[in-house]
Amino acid sequence: MPYLPTAAYSIHLQVALDNVPNTLGRLATAIGEAGANIMSMGGFDVRGDLLVNDVVANCRDEEHAAAVIAAVEGQEGVEILHWYDRTFDMHEGGKIEVVSLAEVNDRHDLSMAYTPGVARVCMAIHDEPARAHDLTIKKNTVAVVTDGTAVLGLGDIGPAAAMPVMEGKALLFKEFAGVDAFPVCLDVTDPQEIIDTVIRIAPTFGGINLEDIAAPAAFDVEQALREALDIPVFHDDQHGTAVVTLAALWNACRLTGRHLADLSVVVAGMGAAGVAVGKILLDAGVGEIVGTDRQGAVYEGRDELNSAKQWFAEHTNRDRRMGTLKEVLAGTDVFIGLSGPGLIDAADLRTMNPDPIVFAMANPDPEIRPEDADGLAAVMATGRSDYPNQINNVLAFPGIFRGALDAGATDVTENMKLAAAKAIADSVPEADLCPTFVVPSVFDKSVPYRVAEAVAAAAVADGVCR
Repeated sequence: MPYLPTAAYSIHLQVALDNVPNTLGRLATAIGEAGANIMSMGGFDVRGDLLVNDVVANCRDEEHAAAVIAAVEGQEGVEILHWYDRTFDMHEGGKIEVVSLAEVNDRHDLSMAYTPGVARVCMAIHDEPARAHDLTIKKNTVAVVTDGTAVLGLGDIGPAAAMPVMEGKALLFKEFAGVDAFPVCLDVTDPQEIIDTVIRIAPTFGGINLEDIAAPAAFDVEQALREALDIPVFHDDQHGTAVVTLAALWNACRLTGRHLADLSVVVAGMGAAGVAVGKILLDAGVGEIVGTDRQGAVYEGRDELNSAKQWFAEHTNRDRRMGTLKEVLAGTDVFIGLSGPGLIDAADLRTMNPDPIVFAMANPDPEIRPEDADGLAAVMATGRSDYPNQINNVLAFPGIFRGALDAGATDVTENMKLAAAKAIADSVPEADLCPTFVVPSVFDKSVPYRVAEAVAAAAVADGVCR
């Protein structure tokens, strides 16, 4: 089944049309017959015998966009004056900038913002280092750190190519929770270099968001930095995914009358996200969890387990179930996919317990499409924005850091993650809860602040505030 047209591949066309009947109609028909969706049209600019108009159309991919342009160019009486890829246009020059918080309009302002007045502030921090959290950008600034080894589904593309994703993360921090964030893309070849570099730059930042670092190195980097630094360190690929997954599962249980302790769960994919999801489900009290990778079920004593999978094997799959994903899925309640496209089908869902819960989160193509699970899954969620129940980390990480910074937290504890998940789940009112709405919209900007409040309270309760 082909992908649906999406804004990620949208194009903006400026066209000149012959000012005669049906030219516009033929243009719209040509775009539609080429398989694109017209999202908007600008006002007409009449220039004698011509009408000039702007058209925005969503396409499926770059090849499809080229086909749509060709279809428009083939129309009699239609000329493309200019066109551009809207996604590339958004990224032109980057997506973030630095702005000033203090005005410098005269020598009095200058003497306070810089010399000589700034020296007093420097010495105040020297005498009492904790004041850096109040008197500098450290109070509200997070580093988004990557080595570019596991970017989205693109793999090891390097730090320079990872920049657009890290910029996007920084943009979301600011838009959704007012947190200033800056991308730090490291050209390194060894995980220890990430650790050493972040420790050296840490005085500038109030928190560290690790991003798109390949497993198993990601686990070691996060653990080492948590031990070395007195500011929150959070690997979003692990814990952001885990928090939102747990929130969705809590609400799916509310909807279907289940309890976490009674669930049997299969997690497909034992990378950073899969292991973290398993950990948070254990902390939340889920009854039975089996993880799977390319070799099948993960169990204690199995060969070729890295340190993260070894931990997982020791703490899950108490019955030591063996076999392929399809084999261990039979007779279970929940499927959580953090792996790749098309791993299971409708026949596999029929082997599960009645009214299964299916979270197929591989992007862009899930482990099973919602269309194939229709009528079989009691609740279906994906990682995509064009289906209901998008499990999206933006529901978690802005609020988690907002709460941690506000509380002066030195760490992100397991209780803080559980509190975040509960706040996200509770953001779906009981009256609105239904199979297509078990997680709140990512555009509900009240969610990050609910998460922040819950996270800050948990930080205080756990005694991790400076």
